[in-house]
Amino acid sequence: MKRKFKIPVLPHEFKTYEKMILRDHLAILRTRLSNERTLFAYIRTCIYLFLGGVAFIQIGNIYPVMNLGYVSVILSVLLLFFGLIRFYMLRRQLNSYYGEIEQTE
Repeated sequence: MKRKFKIPVLPHEFKTYEKMILRDHLAILRTRLSNERTLFAYIRTCIYLFLGGVAFIQIGNIYPVMNLGYVSVILSVLLLFFGLIRFYMLRRQLNSYYGEIEQTE
């Protein structure tokens, strides 16, 4: 007997019908901060990959290592675009759910 497991996913058409309270505002702000932290992790990883790739290219004496450098540089650029796309998709999704939340000082 096979069991099928379904992964629960929030629908893209999520609507809030109740007024948001402080707990909800804080949860959204935490989510936005974690989104920014994840973007910074992508950027940091891209910088490390790029620097490693440049170092392999600078060695130049060993041909396969030079190819690894080019692959590393290309992967760093692709990873940067992937991280930016994920950041903006999540930000747009949060804004569509709850709109812009004004930060009080």
